[in-house]
Order: sequence, then C-alpha cells, then structure tokens
Amino acid sequence: MNVRGSLRIVGIGPGSEAWITPEASALISRATDLIGYAPYLDRLPLMPGQVRHQSGNGEELERARHALRLAGEGRDVALISGGDPGIFAMAAAVFEAIDEDEACWRDIDIAVSPGISAMQAAAARIGAPLGHDFCAISLSDNLKPWPLVEKRLAAAASADFVIALYNPASAARPHHIHEAFALLRGLKPASTPVVLARAVGRADERILVESLESADPGFADMSTLVIVGSSESRIVPRNGSVPFVYTPRRAKVAR
Repeated sequence: MNVRGSLRIVGIGPGSEAWITPEASALISRATDLIGYAPYLDRLPLMPGQVRHQSGNGEELERARHALRLAGEGRDVALISGGDPGIFAMAAAVFEAIDEDEACWRDIDIAVSPGISAMQAAAARIGAPLGHDFCAISLSDNLKPWPLVEKRLAAAASADFVIALYNPASAARPHHIHEAFALLRGLKPASTPVVLARAVGRADERILVESLESADPGFADMSTLVIVGSSESRIVPRNGSVPFVYTPRRAKVAR
C-alpha cells in the first residue's frame, strides 16, 4: 500500500512554551491536522488551514487510531502529547494500535519527536535529584492492577533507586498516593528527600521539598510529579529559598 500521509507524535513538554523544542514547533506548523487532549491543543497557536481534533482524557487509544486513520487518508498529522510522548504518553498508544489493528498502518511514515518530560522539568527546578540511577513508575491502575504497582514500588525501593512517581492521584483514585507513601515509608529511611512538584512550568507552579516522614501525599494531584530520593540523595538548605536536592554521581558500596 502506498500511503502518502504522515504521522508525527510530538511532545510539547510539561507547561512552558520555552520548553517546546524547535523540531516540535516545526512539525506542528507543517501539520494539516492536530490531534490531542484539549488542554494540550489549547497551548498551541492554530495555523491557517489546520484542523484541530480535540478529545478528552483517558481516550488515548482511540486518539491514536484517529491519527492513524487520518494519516492513512493522506493527511500530515501531528499527534500532540504533553511532556515526552514516549514516557507514559501517546507514542506507546500509537504503536499498540499499529500492532493490534490495521496492517496497512505499518506503511505510514511515522516518527516520534521527543519532549521534555515532567520528571526532567521537576528535577531541573530543584537541582539534580536524578543525578544517579532512577526509575519512573506510574501510580495509575487504569491499565495495570494495583498489586503490580506495589510490587514495582517495593522492588525500586529495595534496590535504592530514586523514584519518579507519575499520575499520583486523581478524583477517581485519591488513595493510591497514600498507599504508595505508606509502602515506601516501610522500606526507606524517614529522612529520605521527597520533592512534590506541581504544575511545573505553569503560572500556578508550586514545589515542596520534604522528608519522606513529613511529606503530605494529599498535596499531590494529576498535575504533580513526585520524586522520592535514594539513600544517597541530599537536601542542601538555602536562606529564603527552596532547598536544592541532588543525588551524588558516586554511590557507596552496599554492605
């Protein structure tokens, strides 16, 4: 099948226009169609002749199929994703649809344009908490069972990774972040640094630095990225400013 359309899966970062890459801006400006979650599309200027296709949260797979159908019809589509499209975002949904649905979609010209992830943006605001080995875990159990989330949290804590927690709480599941903190408090020292970074790059940005013992998991919502340090992570106090948090590049040998 000769498909003349294209699909670009474009990350636009977590909030600030300054964090949209030049590549992403160019791909967006050249697209005939923009597809994405409505608040992400609202952040972008509409170019003459472009068509916007907005959808709600939780409709990722159908959004991916819509993008593929339009590209298969010869349109040049930009599928917009917050943060980086390959991290808990739209790129995986596209390739899942290609793998499971129409065989002809494999012939479409498809590429992923990376963006600044929420954990990168949060880490940059506070210092270098991801300076050594780390992992990222989503607390959403929409697509996986909660016991699997708990298993992965326990494994990451036992291996002493810095842990970036995505999707910590929503109106439908406000309790998971509390359960996650209870689990981590049983496996990590009480003094472990915790960063609660909400709405990074937006006007209502707020960042808290606490210990694992004192941090309030109720602060977190779907706009929050939580970073839980390792045993090596350090808080550097500052007068009148949010402390720095960093994880040294050299880890001690476990005994």
